[in-house]
Amino acid sequence: MATDHIRYDVLARDALRGVLRRVLADAAEHGLPGEHHFFITFVSTAEGVKLSPRLLAQYPEEMTVILQHQFWDLVVTEDRFEVGLSFGGIPERLVIPFSAIKSFFDPSVQFGLQFETSDAAPSTEESQPATAASVPQVPAPETKDEPEKPSEGAEVVRLDRFRKK
Repeated sequence: MATDHIRYDVLARDALRGVLRRVLADAAEHGLPGEHHFFITFVSTAEGVKLSPRLLAQYPEEMTVILQHQFWDLVVTEDRFEVGLSFGGIPERLVIPFSAIKSFFDPSVQFGLQFETSDAAPSTEESQPATAASVPQVPAPETKDEPEKPSEGAEVVRLDRFRKK
């Protein structure tokens, strides 16, 4: 097989991370439109990730956060995003580099992206770009008929909980 000197896999991955960056930047500036909300799964031990020791102990490999009703101070930069969330009633500030993100899913429109993280990247010749094939098949969690109460914290779940087995 010919060597890919252009590195199309890296270009595609970076372009799709740009989609994620733009969506989060828009949410930071204008809030979430309509029913849009995001499931973001990331490697909790990846370089640049900042979690409290409590959360890291609870999620030592990967963690999924949901940005929907109760998040605050969303800040998006070129290489990461920062957000305030509440876990078990305790407010936390998370810093998540885009390079640590494994998947992004918006169940309101069944759109998702899946990424190879730098911590789990295959060898150069077998490298895979980000795809939109796997994550959209994840069914959205059941929604409540009543709005969430402000006293409830954000729920952290693993996407595996919703995958068909």
